[in-house]
Formats: sequence, structure tokens, C-alpha cells
Amino acid sequence: MIPLRVAALGDSLTEGLGDRAADGAWRGWAALLAGGLAAPLAEAVELRNLAVSGARTPDVLHRQLPSAQHHRPQLASVVVGVNDTLRAAYDINAVARNLDATLGALADDGALLLTACLPDPGRMLGLPASLARPLARRMRSVNEVVHALSERYGAVHVHVVDCDWVHDPRMWSVDRLHPSERGHRALAREFHALLAARGVAAGPAPGAEPTGAAPGRAAGVWWMATRGTRWVLERCTDLLPDLLRLAAAEVRQRSSDRLDREAAALTAAVLAGLGPDRRGSGVGGPGPLKAVS
Repeated sequence: MIPLRVAALGDSLTEGLGDRAADGAWRGWAALLAGGLAAPLAEAVELRNLAVSGARTPDVLHRQLPSAQHHRPQLASVVVGVNDTLRAAYDINAVARNLDATLGALADDGALLLTACLPDPGRMLGLPASLARPLARRMRSVNEVVHALSERYGAVHVHVVDCDWVHDPRMWSVDRLHPSERGHRALAREFHALLAARGVAAGPAPGAEPTGAAPGRAAGVWWMATRGTRWVLERCTDLLPDLLRLAAAEVRQRSSDRLDREAAALTAAVLAGLGPDRRGSGVGGPGPLKAVS
């Protein structure tokens, strides 16, 4: 039996935060999806989940990619970018080049890629409009890069921002940033449907209904008292001053539309600067998925 090797790269979303398995470990959408890739008694699936909470695009490129390539995956997911927008050092040019290098290397190795565009973290956190707008602008730029590179490398792409379930509170854990078990299942099902259409997912789709109890109000209080408080303090010393600067500039210029256009133009210039597809074809992606011995 030749296994189907799968590598999952990214941040806490792919690590599985918000979805605890019965043994207490994080599970997440990648593991749920892996369980539905192979037909029963036909093919084993070897999942290597390399995602780490807090990871940004340079972490994925320099730390996770080498391990993924050592695994020689036929299927590789790269879902990352939110943490890049949540840092004062945000640079869309660096984000684009990091993602291009990561996706290009995996595609060159013959992996079929999985990608996703992600919802605006400012909206998910319920930030005031003056602070949320700069974050939304950054997330739109990152998503535009992900869209363009997904097309370049023939990735299986889920438009998470357009999914009906994104704004259902039941889909999100107590921190509002990570999916709940129900949300992880929804994302896994989106990928499974697309992979099944390509003849890659031969097993049953993950179930939509959670098998564990949803966290209650006490879980929200506990999260804020432990990890949540630390997260807020870290962002107050890093992201918040930068967001306040951006919000002040927006108020002074009184033109959110103009700032949106400038960000869109910068993103287009960054994508143009990436140059042609390194594989030479310029279009498409890896061929049919093949087992590798």
C-alpha cells in the first residue's frame, strides 16, 4: 500500500486551535480532511502538520517548507497571512515573495496545493471602524496575493471570505479568531468537495456536526484570563501603536477610498514584480496526483 503524503503548513488555523480532539490535542481542519482523502481499506494517508501558532509567511518559508519537502508530499496546504497583517512590520511585498517562494517550491516538487483566502480579523474581533479599516485593507491585499498565486500554481483554493458560514458565531471559538470544531469541519468539507471534484478525495467527507461539546461562557472567561490577556498585551505593544498611526492618517486625509486604491495599486505592482511563473508555463498547476514511493 503506497501512502498519500500530505503536508500542512501555516499558523494556528492549520495547527487546529479551537478544535480539541478526544485526547486533548489540537486536531483541526487538516486532520479532518486527511481522514476523508482515502477510500476505506484502499490507501493510507500520512499527514505531517507543520503549522505553528503565530507563524507568518517568513516562518513558513524558512522553517516549515524544508520539513515539508523532506516529507515529499503529493498534497500540501499553505494557509497563512493573518499574522503578517497583525504586525507593525507588515510588508505586502515581503508577504508576496515569501508565499511565491513557498508555493513555487512545493509545486516544483509536484505537490498539488491547497490555499485559502481569509476573513478580515478586525471584523472578527469587532474592532472600532477607525482601527478595523487599516486591517481590512491589509487583509484584502494579502488575499489578492493568495488569489493570484493560487491561480499561478494551480492550487485548490477555498474562498473562505465568501463562504456563508464565515459570520455564523457557532463557527468560531471563544477568541473570535480561530474556528470552533464546527468551523474546522466546515473548512475541511469545503476542501474535500473541491478535491473530490478533482478525483483526489476518495473517502467520505468529514461530518458537519461536532462530536464534542461547544465551549461555554466559562471557556471564554478562561481564555481571556490566560492566553487572551497575553495576546492583547502583545498586540498593544506591537500592532496597536501602528494601527493608531494608520487610523490617525486616515482621519487626516479623510479619504478611505483613496487609501484603498493606493493599497490596491501597490498590491498589483508587487504581483507584477514577481515576474513570470518559474516553471515556464505561466498557467495551470501540477498534473494529476500520483502516488510517490
